[in-house]
This record gives sequence, C-alpha cells and structure tokens, in this order.
Amino acid sequence: MTLAPALAESKTRGVARGGLANMVGSALAGGTGVIVTWIVARALGTEQAGAFFAATAAFVLGGGLAKLGTPTGLVYWLARLRATDRDHLLGTCLRTGLIPVFVLSFVLAGALWWWAPAFDEHAAGLRMLAVFLPFQAMTDTLLTATRGYKAMRPTVALDRVVRSVLQLLCVGTAALLFTSSLPALAFAWAIPYVPVTVLAAFALRRVYRSGKPRERSSRGSERLALRRDFWRFTGPRALASVAQLALQRVDVLLVAALGGLAAAAVYAVAGRFVVLIQFANQGISQSVQPRLAEALAVGDRATASHLYQTATGWLVLVTWPINLLVIIYAPVYLRIFGGHYTSGAPVVVVLACAMLVATGCGMVDMVLAMAGRTSWNLLNVLVALIVTIGLDVLLVPAYGALGAAIGLACAMVANNLLPLVQVARSARLHPFGPGTLAAGTLSIACFGVLPLAVTAVAGEGAIGLGLSTALGAIAFAGGAWLLRHRLALHAFKPRQPSRGSL
Repeated sequence: MTLAPALAESKTRGVARGGLANMVGSALAGGTGVIVTWIVARALGTEQAGAFFAATAAFVLGGGLAKLGTPTGLVYWLARLRATDRDHLLGTCLRTGLIPVFVLSFVLAGALWWWAPAFDEHAAGLRMLAVFLPFQAMTDTLLTATRGYKAMRPTVALDRVVRSVLQLLCVGTAALLFTSSLPALAFAWAIPYVPVTVLAAFALRRVYRSGKPRERSSRGSERLALRRDFWRFTGPRALASVAQLALQRVDVLLVAALGGLAAAAVYAVAGRFVVLIQFANQGISQSVQPRLAEALAVGDRATASHLYQTATGWLVLVTWPINLLVIIYAPVYLRIFGGHYTSGAPVVVVLACAMLVATGCGMVDMVLAMAGRTSWNLLNVLVALIVTIGLDVLLVPAYGALGAAIGLACAMVANNLLPLVQVARSARLHPFGPGTLAAGTLSIACFGVLPLAVTAVAGEGAIGLGLSTALGAIAFAGGAWLLRHRLALHAFKPRQPSRGSL
C-alpha cells in the first residue's frame, strides 16, 4: 500500500502534537523526579536513602505485575477495534482489561504488606507503599485506555504534571517536617496516586462517552472471541512488562542485597538521568503507539515505517544531547546530590553510552508489540533480564554500583538490538530514516566533537566546559533549523486554517 502524502502529513502532525505535549510533560516529570531524588538523598543518609530507593523499586515492580501487560493490550485492541469498524466491542475490551488489574492489585498489595517485615526497620516504609499499590496500578491502566482513543491530554495533565508536581510538594514538605523519616517520605511520595486515580477514571469515562459506539449490539460469541484474543495477545506482554520493569528496577534491589544500601543509593542517584531519557521515549512512543497500531492493523506498512523513522529522529534529537552532556558533566551532576555520590561518575558514563544505543533504535520494543509479536517481545526481555541478573551477581560484589551499571548497559543493548533485527525481518521496518541519521550526526558534532575540541584549547575547568556547552547549543540550534525539513520539524508548526474556514 502506497503512503499518500496527505495521510503521512496528517499522521505525522498528530504524533507531533501528542508527542510534543507529552515530551513537555515528561520533561516536567523527569525534572521533578530528579529534584525528589535530591531531596531524599539530602534528607536521608546513604543507608536510609538506599532503603527508600529499594522500597520504591519493589513498589513499582508490584504495580507492574498487577497491570498484567494491559498498557500494551488496551492500546493495541482499542486502536484496532476502532480502525476495523468494531467499535461496538470497545466496552467489552475495557472491562476485559481493567477488572483483572483492579483485583490483582489488591492481592499484590496484601502480599507486599505481609512481606514487609523481612526488611526489619524499613518495614514501616514498605507497608506505607503497599497501601497505595492499587492506586498506582489503576492510574497507569486507566490512562493507558485513554491513549487507546488517541487522547494524550489525560496522560500529560494527570500523570506528567499533577502527579509529579504533587510528589515534589509532598516529599518536600515531608522532608521539612519529618527529617530522616523513611515512612513519612514514602507516604508523601505515594499519596498523589490517590487523586490522580480518581481523575483518570473520570477522564476515561469522558473519552469513552464522547466516542460512544454506534447503537449496535454485540453477540456473545464476539465478546468471547475478543476476550480470548485480548489475553492471547496480552498474556506474553504481561510477563514481558514485569520482566521489563524488573530490568529497570531489580538492579537497585541486587545492589542493595549484594553491595549494601549505601552502594544502592549511589547507583540510584547516578542513574537518575536515565529516567529523563525514558520519559522522553515514553512521551513520543505513547503518541505514536495508537497510530502505529491502526496502520499495521490495515496493512499500511508505508505509514508505519514513516511514523517509526520520523519519531526515532525526534527521539534522537531530544535525548542524545542529554546523554552526551551527562557524560561530560558527570562529576558536576553527581556533586549536586552530595560529595559522597561523586564516586558514581563511571556509572553515569556507562549508562549514558548504553542509552545512546537504546534511543538510536527508537521505540523498537513497542513497534514489535504493535506488530503482534508479543511472544518475541517476552523472549527478548527475558534474555535481557538474565543478562542483568547474571552480570550483577558476578560484578556487584567486586565492583559495586559500577558492576550493576555494566550489567544494565549490556542488558539494554541486547533488549534493543534483538527486537531491531526481529522488526526488520518480520515487519520490514527500521528506524534509520534521514531524520534519525541527521539528528545523530548533529548531536555528536555539537555535543561530542565540538566540546572535545574546545576543552582541548580552553581546558576542562568551568570556563572550558561552559564555553563548549554554549557553543554546542548554538551550533545545535542552527543545525536543527537548517535540517528542519529532513527532521520533519514542520509537523510541530500549528496548522494554518484553510482559506474560507471559520
């Protein structure tokens, strides 16, 4: 099927609108997350901070397990049903995905509460988080369902803005009033999920009613077939999503267990910038996801390829400068959290290099899932998780946080290169369009080659680093303008009303 220019323009603009709003919200969420990490690192000692990061890692893992892979399944099926004129089954799809998450989240919250005493003096903080686990799971699932309708605003407004700002305000207040109290900070960090869950439920209700299906009854056989197909698709993704979260969080737990809570704190702080990159990835990916699912549902691979390559170019343009600057400023970045965290500079460099590879592949994991290959997706994540755990067990006792960083870096590379090959072979898609190549070359030139040249002349002190960054930013902005058509930046320009329109 040939890609019509008008269709390509429309879909690219849709992704740009949703992606830009999501990236702005993600930048806010990532920034507030870094500040929250700074508050925790400053308010608690390294041992207590390590316990806090380990407890929140367990909390996120529990919420990921409760979601049963529905963040992918709901977007895939809601988009697919709408694209194939089966919108009378949308209500069935929502109930199929939401009810099991609601039930399982309470079961896992009880399990986390029961398991908490194993943490001895940190049990109170973990039990505090267990109370809010159902709210965390339902927030993400409800907002995912709104994205299945291509509605990005609820996710940006509620998760990126409201939740992150409330977390910052609550944690900051708790740190002032209850200094060095792990349970108080855990409560402050988790309580924002309660109002956000309620607001997310109202947002989904509004989106569903605004696009209410036509008056057409569905047969019992149709509903049964949808439930079966939904879980056949989502089942592997449920395991994969848990493994993916474990890939992102288990390293903190392993460092705490094998290297001590102080090492876990250093590792968590040093790797905090990765969250900024992940938020940017999510911001673009969540906007692309429903449109990509629709294109693949009707066999329009040209549109799918265009969306994937264009979005990857934008992702590289946003994230590669951050990664390269983090490598240059690693000691300065870590000194913000306290002098005892500067030992994590090698951790920052290793993880930043791995993130360059990961973001260069784009949202390849999501593309593989939207192509219906969730079982492959599961296999890839399991391979990456085995790599992480295996290398952590080998390296953390000897090298501490750096050993965990090497394990995670190798896992990230594997978890991106494997699906990259699979997507190319099965769906004939790849991320290396003209925009991706232009964004990568521009980023390396402005924030890699240029800083090296400037600091070679001006030195690596504050003046040299500041001058190289300023010149790099100016050159980057100018280069992006010159390459704006290749980078498809025109899609972010507001559409001009047609002549004669109101």
